[in-house]
Amino acid sequence: MKIFNWAYKILKSWDFSDNVADYINLAVNIVVLVIIAYIIDYIFKKILIILMAIVAERTKSTFDDFLVANKTAKYVAHLFTLFFVYKTVPIILKEFTYWEGFFTKGVKFYIILLSLWIIRSIFHSLKDYLKEKPNFKDKPIDSYIQVIMIALWIYGIVYFILLLFDMEFKALLTAFGAISALIILIFRDTILGFVASIQVTVNDMVRIGDWITMEKYGADGDVVEINLATVKVQNFDNTITTIPTYFLISDSFKNWRGMLNSDGRRLKRSILLKSSSIRFLNEEEIENLKKIELLTAYLNKRQSDIDLYNKNHNIDKSLLINGRNLTNFGVFRKYIDRYIANHPGINKEMLFMCRQLQPTQNGMPLEIYAFVNDKRLVEYEHIMADIFDHILASVRYFEMEINETGAIKIEY
Repeated sequence: MKIFNWAYKILKSWDFSDNVADYINLAVNIVVLVIIAYIIDYIFKKILIILMAIVAERTKSTFDDFLVANKTAKYVAHLFTLFFVYKTVPIILKEFTYWEGFFTKGVKFYIILLSLWIIRSIFHSLKDYLKEKPNFKDKPIDSYIQVIMIALWIYGIVYFILLLFDMEFKALLTAFGAISALIILIFRDTILGFVASIQVTVNDMVRIGDWITMEKYGADGDVVEINLATVKVQNFDNTITTIPTYFLISDSFKNWRGMLNSDGRRLKRSILLKSSSIRFLNEEEIENLKKIELLTAYLNKRQSDIDLYNKNHNIDKSLLINGRNLTNFGVFRKYIDRYIANHPGINKEMLFMCRQLQPTQNGMPLEIYAFVNDKRLVEYEHIMADIFDHILASVRYFEMEINETGAIKIEY
């Protein structure tokens, strides 16, 4: 502190009144303090930045690399400068009580703000580091960090108020209680987002990378970011849809994670056949259908059982409707069952079937329900198209017709 006393003695030797000399001394001391603080800040900033860069280069972990990228060393260097100023201000302003209190509070404010900034920088580095880890890629790290930072900012604001007005904590709580309704009104969205973010995280409703569909908001794509206020979805047309986090627990949405984690992607598609084309098969037609390899064994066994039943019950087969019979629709359905069972793109360990649905005014729906091995969209579509190309081309071999005016319903 000799430099400040030296400046004061020089000013006292000049022919000024005591008050003027004191204020000039104050101004000189502040200028000198600012210069010294700048030099200290510059030196420590250079030292810490260089030191951290050397450490980051020599370590295998990338966490310190992110600390460098987020300028953590620069913010920490400012703390050394502020500590020097905080200790020096009471000495150079000991004759100016008002200004000493003013500058001391200002330094304390800055220390609190800088401390929060340093913590934020460290958390951002931690976020970038964890997102490189496979176990944390799908976790809403942004939400966790935002929750912690909001708590720290609230603590910082409370400390600001206590320091600014020289209040006690109890008095501040009383004041907050009086204006709590206004606070809730102002921070309604933040509070709802905070609660929703916790529920989404705890219940594991959505992860980064999940494919979700929310028709109400036009979202159909992968979740790329989850934070306290919003969830960002990159749609398959590369547009971005932003959904308030709260709406994920108040509205309905579809998460496709279960399908992606399963052993197959569901294929559920129906075709409409003309009801008028459904009829019984005669013996000649059955013999022709036996030439289809997937049906040969089935038709031999089935026809044998039907003939035995009709013979034992003395059925008059002059009319096909009498007794038990095969229909072209039933045989076609069995053919599709066999075809799906032999298709390499279908997962045989999961449910698969060909079923008849409720008749409609447009015709008789025949639905294929199965799970495709390859869940990738392009490959899945190719396998499904291949299956239905074959089915549509097979219809004419069973003397049936597609109802082209009826709608074909597709579900995934």
